[in-house]
Amino acid sequence: MQLPGFNTQRRVRLWLALTLYCSGIALALAAPAVMVRDVRLSAGPDSTRVVFDLSGPAKYTLSTLQNPDRVVVDIAAARLENSDMTLPTGQGFAKQLRAGPQGQDLRLVVDLTGPATPRTFIVEPQGSLGHRLVLDLVPGAAVPVAPANTAPVVVKAAPAANGRDIIVAVDAGHGGDDPGAMGRWAREKDVTLAIARRLKDRIDREPGMRAILTRDGDYFVPHRMRIKRARDQQADMFISVHADSYTDRSVVGSSVYTLSARGASDEATRWLAERENASDLIGGVSLEDKSDVLASVLLDLSQGASMSASLEAADNVMNELDRIGNVTRRGVKQAGFLVLKSPDIPSMLVETAFISNPTEEARLRDTRHQQRLAEAIYAGVRTYFYANPPPGSAIAQLRQQREGRIASAGGMSDTVVAAGTAR
Repeated sequence: MQLPGFNTQRRVRLWLALTLYCSGIALALAAPAVMVRDVRLSAGPDSTRVVFDLSGPAKYTLSTLQNPDRVVVDIAAARLENSDMTLPTGQGFAKQLRAGPQGQDLRLVVDLTGPATPRTFIVEPQGSLGHRLVLDLVPGAAVPVAPANTAPVVVKAAPAANGRDIIVAVDAGHGGDDPGAMGRWAREKDVTLAIARRLKDRIDREPGMRAILTRDGDYFVPHRMRIKRARDQQADMFISVHADSYTDRSVVGSSVYTLSARGASDEATRWLAERENASDLIGGVSLEDKSDVLASVLLDLSQGASMSASLEAADNVMNELDRIGNVTRRGVKQAGFLVLKSPDIPSMLVETAFISNPTEEARLRDTRHQQRLAEAIYAGVRTYFYANPPPGSAIAQLRQQREGRIASAGGMSDTVVAAGTAR
């Protein structure tokens, strides 16, 4: 039976429409969900970063192979946006990069120069940057020779006292393929490095003090690697330099952060869970052979002392920054920033200004203002260490000599001076 008005021509048109519709669904299902638009590679002294720029969110698997050492990343339902895409030439831990189809997936292979530990994470779109899959390569159990572009050691005249130098780790935020906050003309990674270098130079000119940089070039250093560099150098303080950003371009001011109680608790849990596999010391003491209770007590004591010192030093820096410009509000702020989580090094993060504000962006690009910021941070740190000199440091001896001269001039006895400086 044929329905009225439903003739053969209509049946043909309907059949064609259904065929095209089903074909479209099949093509859509078969098409790769993700395009790899670009592959970027950057290397620093202790780590190498590979970034895959993606057209959208992706699922992936990571595996490592040996003989020869290589890392394999399989991105599900993906392919290169351009079949003739040129992959970056090797540097750092990456000897070379290769890519090719693996069924419906895309396989990316990183041939290594030697054993390295891979770490991956997904980054959501930010500003002009879209979805990214990031692969970091850091030294593994057998540490390869680091690239020969580490900063030279600064040799300076010994201070008047014979004690050791106080060491300050200065951390320039972001770097490499991570630009940080973006102004109209400036990138956070550039201004933080410029200020960090000036801060290091100023600290190095202070008798009894010396600074190290966690990075001294345009490359990315993973957050825990920044902490490790400070701990490897037995730093007495860690200062991370940043520039803030906000959607409201009228917001201005500097701010200083120290670690929050929540961040400290999370880090303590991590240290206690991993202490059997860690060779690091906390305040010069190993937790590896300690009971759970004793390890927890030791870690709590170390973190408590470190956080107290961080707050005092950060407050001094905040006061100095207030002398040269606006601060967002009085008082040191607290947050769980990863770079602040060293359990035994007083640490602070300085947001020097809002790069999103046109006026403050211009100041951040001004070398004279960069120097003023460096001087302010240095002054706050110096005030803290002269009030709290580490035992055995040159500054402890210089302060003792200075107070001894003051005591002699005032007719005070040595006994009274010693009592007044005990801590």
